[in-house]
Amino acid sequence: MESILFDTDPGVDDALALIYLARHPDVKVVGITTVCGNATIDVTTRNALHLAERFGIDAPVARGAGASLDGEELIAPDFIHGTNGLGDIPFPEPTRTLDARPAHQLIIDLVRAHPGEITILAVARLTNLARAIMDDPGIIPLVKSVVIMGGAFGIGGHYGNASPVAEANILGDPRAADMVCAAAWPVTLIGLDVTEAVIMTPEYLANLRDHGGADGQFIWDVTRVYEVFHKNQDRISGIFVHDQAAAVCALDESAFTFSTNPVRVVTGGIANGMTLQRGPALQGEPAAWDGIRAQRVAIAVNEQRLLDQYAAPFLTPVPTT
Repeated sequence: MESILFDTDPGVDDALALIYLARHPDVKVVGITTVCGNATIDVTTRNALHLAERFGIDAPVARGAGASLDGEELIAPDFIHGTNGLGDIPFPEPTRTLDARPAHQLIIDLVRAHPGEITILAVARLTNLARAIMDDPGIIPLVKSVVIMGGAFGIGGHYGNASPVAEANILGDPRAADMVCAAAWPVTLIGLDVTEAVIMTPEYLANLRDHGGADGQFIWDVTRVYEVFHKNQDRISGIFVHDQAAAVCALDESAFTFSTNPVRVVTGGIANGMTLQRGPALQGEPAAWDGIRAQRVAIAVNEQRLLDQYAAPFLTPVPTT
């Protein structure tokens, strides 16, 4: 059984990742922490409470950062995820109550209570994780792994979706991202290089709707606005597989190929938020790379395998696209 702490800004793709975790037989969601990103912190926190209640997840939900480490406020991209952050589907106000602790403290407490057991799945800006290691760096060796949906390394022409060089989660708080990637814990980055190489087509989503019961219907309903955005913005039929890909990877890496070397994030200037993975060490290279742990970056993905893995908790047998 994999213990997952889900750090999130729900968000349509966050909801798709969370329902996958909730229905996977080998997962226990031990905590949900929120951060602003796909919507304001008030909206993402309400959405997280609703989703935990809707999916029957018995885990604490804690409110996190409403701005970056540098205090930069969010301009919510409601044209992507809808005005309510969940594709404008109607839902009641949640009855679940928040954990009294701020998100970064819940992270600290859960990791210390379960040393070596928790995988942090971070599918939003990384402010909460940075705050946790700033307050208690002793948790770093106690975390089993950190899986991040974030970054764009230029593989296959995938450079950025929030700037010409930066992916949105990383650009939302570049200083936090650099701190998290440079920390001495095992990090796996699932960036646009692979998430934009996989598409959930309308046919794939319709198959989930028609054969996945209430969960499949939810997946269909919540992606209607999101699918229109992808059609208008990316000229694709269907949706890219962002947070869902990271959720699958946290449990089974077999669909992915990785490159392993240190990762840094640019924290200013025209390339703000750009993710860089060092190649082979060079004689006399800049000190910025000294002593940085090698981290894994997904550089290729088996599209069909990933789609089958995602559908498995909802469908029997697994579908094709």
